Amino acid sequence: MGGGLGVKHRLTRMTGRDPHEDGRAATNLELFFDLTFVVAFSFAGVEVAHFIAEGHFKTAVFGFIFCTFAAIWAWINFSWFASAFDTDDWVYRLTTMVQMVGVLILALGIAPLFESLDHQGGVVDNRVLVLGYVVMRLAMVVQWVRAALSGTDYRRTCLIYAGGITIVQIAWVAVIFLDTTLYQTLIVIGLLVLAEMAVPPIAETLGREGTTPWHAHHIAERYGLLAIITLGEGIVGTAAALQAVVHSQGWTVETAVLGLAGVGITFGMWWIYFIVPSGQALHLRRGRAFTFGYFHIIIFMAIAMMGAGLHVAALYLEHEATIGATAAVAAVVIPVGIYLACIFLLYGFLLGFHRVHVAEVIGMAAILAIAMVCASAGVSVVICLLVVALAPALGVVVDELAGASRRAQALDALEASVRGGAAGR
Repeated sequence: MGGGLGVKHRLTRMTGRDPHEDGRAATNLELFFDLTFVVAFSFAGVEVAHFIAEGHFKTAVFGFIFCTFAAIWAWINFSWFASAFDTDDWVYRLTTMVQMVGVLILALGIAPLFESLDHQGGVVDNRVLVLGYVVMRLAMVVQWVRAALSGTDYRRTCLIYAGGITIVQIAWVAVIFLDTTLYQTLIVIGLLVLAEMAVPPIAETLGREGTTPWHAHHIAERYGLLAIITLGEGIVGTAAALQAVVHSQGWTVETAVLGLAGVGITFGMWWIYFIVPSGQALHLRRGRAFTFGYFHIIIFMAIAMMGAGLHVAALYLEHEATIGATAAVAAVVIPVGIYLACIFLLYGFLLGFHRVHVAEVIGMAAILAIAMVCASAGVSVVICLLVVALAPALGVVVDELAGASRRAQALDALEASVRGGAAGR
């Protein structure tokens, strides 16, 4: 039998994907890429839980925001690029592997960062974490340059992306060599975060070719998949809490209630996330891409923090925490509240606000407030967590009763508006 040696994933020009491609779905590589972020979220969650349990709230909050933003921002940039230019050839795959290595380096820098933040007036040790972040971002520069050199219609946009990211990474590298205190670090990082977040809108606006050809349904699927992966931290936190109760009390009714509460919170958050028809809404409102993308930074952070909060509850139940019951419950209530508020705000930005949603949010906020009052009154932490689980459950019940018809009407109105706008041009 004849024939030469062929390369299955041969090099392909990055000319841009069809934004209306039928059946576009997440690839195996994208799913594999997402799994590396489990490590970063898990490491950050363990550190956050440890420092909250010890009452070191400032260390926990600043460290968590720094670590999770770095990971989430790198993920967001990769996902939008992949939606527009994924070729799945060997160069693309290897460049993605470099980004995965960067995630692992970042994860290894999480513990040193938290430890340095906890030393009052000391120098912040962000060297390893920033190094991992820069590795991820420079790999993206290679991707953008390659797209620009492939004769794509989006050459100018790709070059602006590559140039903007490179400039900001030079500044990040400088941060590695700076010995700064906590508040000096916060100022520097705040400025660099603003610079990072400014690059995409500048590139998409100044590029003469229009926005990059990302696929709305593919983007919605990618975000949904990361939400599910991040919600896994809630299951891990529940397991840790169950282990603590079983170890101290054995298998009791309280054990069952705790398992129901932890899984109920996580499951309710999952259900609520997918009431937003993100794919359809983004397809009709491509101009809301930045609202959708950037808003998810807070959503993903809240999900990860919820998992860490359940771990805090586990430490409290094991009598390994110095904080009280109220603080332990608050570690779950606060991220759940932020998450629910963000989901309904996102729904409103994409489809329009409805008075029913306002009533839902008020009702869920009241439930979370009741959980905090119960904790302050000495009610068991396990029972308080069960009350917390009722908040997303309320949103699920209301949506099941009347949400489908409201969504259909909102999407029909949005589609008619888009058609009317197109006809008027």
